[in-house]
Amino acid sequence: MGGVSRAQPVENTTRPSNRTWASTYGPQYELSYTGPLSFSHLPYARCLENETSAFDIAILGLPFDTAVTYRPGARFGPHAIRSGSRRQQLGVGYTMQWGFDPYQRGYNVIDCGDVPVSPFDNALAMDQIEVAYSTLLDRTPVKAYNGSATGDLALDGVERPRIISRAFCKFELTLNGCMIAHYQDTWPMVAPGQTTDQSLVTHGTFFYVAHQEGLIANNSIHAGTRCKMAGTADMDNDASVGFRIVSADDIDDLGVSEVINRIRTRIGDTPVYLSLDIDVIDPGMAPATGTPEAGGWTTREVKRIIRGLAGLNFVGADIVEVSPAYDQGDITGIAAADLVHDFISLFTS
Repeated sequence: MGGVSRAQPVENTTRPSNRTWASTYGPQYELSYTGPLSFSHLPYARCLENETSAFDIAILGLPFDTAVTYRPGARFGPHAIRSGSRRQQLGVGYTMQWGFDPYQRGYNVIDCGDVPVSPFDNALAMDQIEVAYSTLLDRTPVKAYNGSATGDLALDGVERPRIISRAFCKFELTLNGCMIAHYQDTWPMVAPGQTTDQSLVTHGTFFYVAHQEGLIANNSIHAGTRCKMAGTADMDNDASVGFRIVSADDIDDLGVSEVINRIRTRIGDTPVYLSLDIDVIDPGMAPATGTPEAGGWTTREVKRIIRGLAGLNFVGADIVEVSPAYDQGDITGIAAADLVHDFISLFTS
């Protein structure tokens, strides 16, 4: 009376003492928040050193930010995008918007890790990036693409795999650029009179340099532009490099469908490289970028535009300037990871 009764544990005599995980639960699977960090839990390989790594589409990180003009930190972008992709997994990649799962289309998609880019020497970093791309683009794709594009561009006429990152490579002669960003990235230099040959390559000049090297055709396009400029001469320079502009405000005046139509009309059926700067999205939705600019597009609008470009002759794509130190609740990394999923869908559509 008045005492405390405690239930005594009952030994479970029905469970064998020598149970193993495999015999009881099956394969060791990864939850969305567990396991090694690779994009969408894809197979991971150090493709640069492992010459047997074969793929159709490779995720390749370039942790490099020493050529930015404002906020640094994008060297952590590849990690943030992979972290943002953890809820994306093989077997659950179907979306209503695309109408298919890009990982179930017969293409081999893997995460090739990051290029160990030098943070001390930009010239060395550029060479490392070029060698990394040459190494991976030398691989034979596992599956031949429908409507092959890269073979038409290559010096040797050989089909190449697709890489999601950023670069133009020696295998590609001239192609069109579709730049979705708030910046033009076609400035000839950042500080006139204060430059060296090495310093001419920055995050705001690379398309100009590519044009000077004969890598850019004359029917390229910028979409989402809204940056501050020195004047109309900047737009004249942009046109001379081969670009036309669809401004950020055009989406309000013309609508998403007409923005898509203008991009498709400009590009046509020619090979095209898609470069998406995360700063095209309004900083209220994607604050983690080196050059935030108010008045950007919404994440949903950008995703809709990418879907509207399905069927164009894409040879590669990248997403850049994710600087997670300025993020809020990982929203930029999550948005960027979702856009990479759209890139993979674009390549396999």
